[in-house]
Amino acid sequence: MRLAISTWNINSVRLRLPIVVDFLRRVNPDILCLQEIKCQNDQFPAAEIAELGYSNIVIHGQKGYHGVAICSKLPLAEDHRQDYCGVGDSRHISAIFEWAGRRIRLHNFYVPAGGDEPNREVNPKFGHKLDFVEEMKALSAEAEPNTASILVGDLNIAPLEHDVWSHKQMLKIVSHTPVETEGLLDIMRQGKWVDLMRQHVPASEKLYTWWSYRAKDWAAADRGRRLDHIWSSADLAPLLARIDVLKEARGWNQPSDHVPVTAYFETP
Repeated sequence: MRLAISTWNINSVRLRLPIVVDFLRRVNPDILCLQEIKCQNDQFPAAEIAELGYSNIVIHGQKGYHGVAICSKLPLAEDHRQDYCGVGDSRHISAIFEWAGRRIRLHNFYVPAGGDEPNREVNPKFGHKLDFVEEMKALSAEAEPNTASILVGDLNIAPLEHDVWSHKQMLKIVSHTPVETEGLLDIMRQGKWVDLMRQHVPASEKLYTWWSYRAKDWAAADRGRRLDHIWSSADLAPLLARIDVLKEARGWNQPSDHVPVTAYFETP
């Protein structure tokens, strides 16, 4: 039995609905998690997505900013929205689904980008990001009895040396500064999360999910970062068959600067 879960920072789901539809038709995951949908709940294109078989949709939207959604072919239950940092941003949603006799809690996150200056004293956005990461350290993959966990989303941090195009040049750039990378690795360690994307791709190999809009030729420059992640509780990690990063989506019409990442699980 196969399970496919995709995560994608879509950077406005209404603007990029054509490529969302194209992706769902091509890849056909069981569940699609979207971040930065940039719309309120009643503005989300649920009908168009449901027509493709994704009739189970939970949304945590916000006017013009942020927002996350889970679109699923499988029934969803016990949906929950956590207000990290207590500022009212729509950056998290979770729900329960069942697969292969397992009860699984799926978390979908959009972590703050943090602005341009990696100094909380002069850049409140960076301070907000660090506070958000600190609160995430309380999230355990084993939080609920008899329930496995999957965490996906745009975490806006590239934690490992080869998660960025140049480790040395990126050390003072927001998304790869030591305080951020150490914070994200602490979330994984303390919460007993497994980094599934690095389970089949060694840490010594380059792995990106985001390419800046600022690059004149993003493919030729290939100055990417791995900002999008898929983690799980330890019990699900052995069931991971593969991870696909759909790099070609960065070159689609009116693309997001992030590309979809899909995890495929299979039962023995």
